Amino acid sequence: MTIQDSGFMMEDGVSCLPCTPEEQKKIVIDLRNESERNLKEGNLYFVISSRWFRKWERYVGIDADANLIGNQSSDSRHMNVASSLVAEMPGAIDNSDIVQNGSDCNCKENAIQLRRNLVEGQDYVLVPQRVWEKLHEWYKGGPALPRKMILQGVYHRTFDVEVYPLRLKLIDSRDESQSVIWLSRKASLSELFQRVCALRGIEQNKARIWDYFNKRKHTQLSASNRSLEESNLQMDQDILLEEVDGHHSSRFGLDSTGNELALVSMEPSRSSFTIAGGPTLSNGHSSGFKSNQYPGSSLSSGLKDTDDGFDAYNTVRKGEKRGLAGLQNLGNTCFMNSALQCLVHTPPLVEYFLKDYSDEINTKNPLGMHGELALAFGELLRKLWSSGQTAIAPRVFKGKLARFAPQFSGYNQHDSQELLAFLLDGLHEDLNRVKEKPYIELKDADGRPDEVVAAESWKNHKARNDSVIVDVCQGQYKSTLVCPVCNKISITFDPFMYLSLPLPSTITRTMTVTVFYGDGSGLPMPYTVSVLKNGFCKDLLLALRTACCLKTDENLLLAEVYENKIYRYLEMPLEPLASIKDDEHIVAFRIQKKGMEKTKLVIFHRWQEKSTTDYLKSGKELFGTPLITYLGEDQPSGADIETAVSKVLSPFKRMHSSAKAHIGKGSDFLSDGLDELCSSSDAQSIENAEFEGALSTDLSLRLLLTDDRVMNFKAFKKDTLFEPGKILSVVMDWTDKEQGLYDASYLKDIPEVHKAGFAAKKTRQEAISLSSCLDAFLVEEPLGPDDMWYCPRCKEHRQAVKKLDLWMLPEIIVFHLKRFTYGRYLKNKIDTFVNFPIHNLDLSKYVKNKDGQSYVYELYAISNHYGGLGGGHYTAYAKLIDENRWYHFDDGHVSPVNESDIKTSAAYLLFYKRVNESKMEIGESSYSHSTS
Repeated sequence: MTIQDSGFMMEDGVSCLPCTPEEQKKIVIDLRNESERNLKEGNLYFVISSRWFRKWERYVGIDADANLIGNQSSDSRHMNVASSLVAEMPGAIDNSDIVQNGSDCNCKENAIQLRRNLVEGQDYVLVPQRVWEKLHEWYKGGPALPRKMILQGVYHRTFDVEVYPLRLKLIDSRDESQSVIWLSRKASLSELFQRVCALRGIEQNKARIWDYFNKRKHTQLSASNRSLEESNLQMDQDILLEEVDGHHSSRFGLDSTGNELALVSMEPSRSSFTIAGGPTLSNGHSSGFKSNQYPGSSLSSGLKDTDDGFDAYNTVRKGEKRGLAGLQNLGNTCFMNSALQCLVHTPPLVEYFLKDYSDEINTKNPLGMHGELALAFGELLRKLWSSGQTAIAPRVFKGKLARFAPQFSGYNQHDSQELLAFLLDGLHEDLNRVKEKPYIELKDADGRPDEVVAAESWKNHKARNDSVIVDVCQGQYKSTLVCPVCNKISITFDPFMYLSLPLPSTITRTMTVTVFYGDGSGLPMPYTVSVLKNGFCKDLLLALRTACCLKTDENLLLAEVYENKIYRYLEMPLEPLASIKDDEHIVAFRIQKKGMEKTKLVIFHRWQEKSTTDYLKSGKELFGTPLITYLGEDQPSGADIETAVSKVLSPFKRMHSSAKAHIGKGSDFLSDGLDELCSSSDAQSIENAEFEGALSTDLSLRLLLTDDRVMNFKAFKKDTLFEPGKILSVVMDWTDKEQGLYDASYLKDIPEVHKAGFAAKKTRQEAISLSSCLDAFLVEEPLGPDDMWYCPRCKEHRQAVKKLDLWMLPEIIVFHLKRFTYGRYLKNKIDTFVNFPIHNLDLSKYVKNKDGQSYVYELYAISNHYGGLGGGHYTAYAKLIDENRWYHFDDGHVSPVNESDIKTSAAYLLFYKRVNESKMEIGESSYSHSTS
């Protein structure tokens, strides 16, 4: 009997697609474009696992130029026949790796929730409803994960798909039971009331719902059109239900005597304290700003100190240290907490916001946020400097952030540098002293002295931009462009608020690959090699060949193992190594070159319970690493498969299991183990008989034909013949007997490509200096082809040569170390240790404006990023200037840290303050100061 193809396995119709890959590609692209032309609130999108979607893209030829084409069904690639490259069909849609239910895709749709902290593009993609319907029609599978599009922002409206709806924990005070409610953060409080009352069987007029954040009554919610986001409700927080009919008295929110605690509404403070002097408190708290101070504005922010866990009982006590309050994590808000702690420990900003800055709030600036961001930041800073060491929950500030910067809304991890850039710019516009910006026509340098052009440019900038942020944080750099054709030189002087420094290429990465023997001649061995980060698979193969002493008649077959299956083959020589992430598991199989044109055999492993005789059942658990070998026969049979399986398993034999178990006995490979399997005991014989009877097979090993997803199974016999040149997949069922005969530990727990500890190590052997990063930033380089400069002399866009120079440095300078690189699917991080000075950073040699000023700086804060993107964590180090001591701010936890320990490879943003500068009023021009 000859089996033509393993396509018979697919029972869901996937193997009989009505469309060719090219037709599928066109249909999906057209539907996506149509969806983008019709964006509106409420549109449905579906979440799909990136792993499956990338496989589909490779199959239909999308992104082929980015080397994302997958593996083909035949091994003619090893013959370098490029025209025969065909990607494998992806199989049924499989979202099991992104849902909390794991592989259980048969539960009710509304019970399926996404795993937390997934990253779009890296873990999942979003497709419009009609694209999902087509993909599901073609491939079936699932589960379906629909999500709605919402409209975000106040002044800058943007569409966004709400991947993670708001999860609220409902506590019913009547019986203290707890329930979970999922609602859009854009849902109204009226919808929340309806959901709660329906769930708990209570009339709405008898329901009282409290914002019960941190198990404290904050605000009584009222059924209205106000959204849950506007009400500052956070992911996973508690809400409390009470029944107001006189029969149920709540025991929640009572003091020790049983009396209900009063909710104190605290107004924002207006105290005038400095860093050195501390707060001046009156009657336990400070007097506040009045929300009606700003006629015609919407500055009534609704800020209450109790909203952030701060009240009269939490004000600073005598002798208690100030500036040591942590910030609670509200759900992946460590990026925000880290940036905020660095800003609120910036001395000139602390001094400014602790004074009365109300006269400088600009409510009319169309580029600002009507003063609301400045007010929210100022209030948060006051609380952090007034609450002793009590952690603050910045719910109100996060609510403002979501309104004005919807890119930071929701509960995904974000970049602390991007948030810092938004805050500095937003605070500047909200505090801009220029109420009406004049129109200024810019002039070219035209050969004038740099000092004249720089002063003119700064004067023009200050005429439109004048705030405490400009005074303290903005500097000026010189930009020189040279046309490569006509040598036209263009010189401009532009402001900056931070410097984004590239990390000079340290460009190597270590990769661990486990090498298996395809002929069963040895045990697997992990090899760790060093390769170029921007290298290709051919470079990895070359390093592995040397490391494992590959013979001249052998080749290596690279593959990624995921969930005990072969996820993809890495056989394209120019596949970028960046496509291999550190947490993936890569294996290589040593294969004889002469056999690679034959039939490939993939062997999966599955635990088989003794009590189960239904060997066709697919519910058994896969384990270990699949093995790959090649069948040498022109037309392989079932007996050939059984022999090959025994041969590749032979190195794993336990030496004590049989006197005959010697590795490398040639023709005895099959009989060595099978004699024991078949003659151990009567019980084993009965079990084998049941196996043969159930499957109508004459095989001694428990082998079943399967597909590459190990979802469908079929028995075969020794005399079953298979079409040559195809990929055959079998699954071997392991019982206690096989486990006793073979050591399966060699198949399990293969190492990751690179296992990085969460704590950032000081890898000084790879260290680079901050000055080398500055040198890389200031180096002369040509513009990229996508960033051409329009030459006014040539009247054409040219790839000009660009050179940056620092001209004037601000009092506060922030260095952003560019650790992250981004691509369509690939987001990588450079963990190289950057050696930066804590004291006496002298930048004088970098400043081209030789005005005699001293540009010596001292470090006072660091924003740290640990781990990788999406799953990483942000913290901050900040120095209390009065104490001359460093502290570690890890969300709500604050602890002292030695100055010698703050330099790590996690450093991401470095905050420096200029020392020995002459005294100046905050409102004075920093340009005139630095050039006086």
